[in-house]
Amino acid sequence: MNRFTRILSFAMLSLLLLSQGALAATLEEAKAAGQIGEKQDGYIGLVQSSVPADVAALVESVNAQRRARYEQIATSNGIPVAEVAKLAFERAFEATRSGHFVESAPGQWVRKP
Repeated sequence: MNRFTRILSFAMLSLLLLSQGALAATLEEAKAAGQIGEKQDGYIGLVQSSVPADVAALVESVNAQRRARYEQIATSNGIPVAEVAKLAFERAFEATRSGHFVESAPGQWVRKP
């Protein structure tokens, strides 16, 4: 991936992470409650096996939005969706607050220091 494409991808991913506007407060609340976290595949995952239905619906909604955006970015830049999702996780990890959960390995959740 050339420098321009990488910069463009990071800019678009930053907008994606910030564009979850209406869902942000609820997303933030669920993260703060330790119910959800950022997965290595670039999506949100359930940290707890049992969560309220509205939290599960939130995860599905956010992941659908992310998936659609990743596909747009991948198509625009001629790169695989998985590569976009990997970059998104890196950005999400950086943006994750201390104490919130991130996936350290598939299915393994840790609190970010």
